[in-house]
Amino acid sequence: MVRHIVMFEFLKEAEGKTATQNAVIAKDKLLALKEKISFIRRLEVGINDGEADDTNYTLCLTVDVDSFEDLDAYAVHPEHLEVAAFIGRVRLSRACVDYEI
Repeated sequence: MVRHIVMFEFLKEAEGKTATQNAVIAKDKLLALKEKISFIRRLEVGINDGEADDTNYTLCLTVDVDSFEDLDAYAVHPEHLEVAAFIGRVRLSRACVDYEI
């Protein structure tokens, strides 16, 4: 099994919305991928809590798949690319780690 963890820092404002508003949109889009991409075994999305340090990343995504081949397929899946395009327009930075579990 491979775990894919991605953290995004969202722009304070993008596409007429705040970072938190865009994070909620991104979360909904990401969670929908579980039903659209059959080889996703687990998918979790968290938005940094308003009471937490505001220097934290805005959103964290955790995806589990069976193999690195599945992770490669996830990366180019059309449904994922659609969500990635949205996040690409509203994010400031991204950090990622992939590892076997």
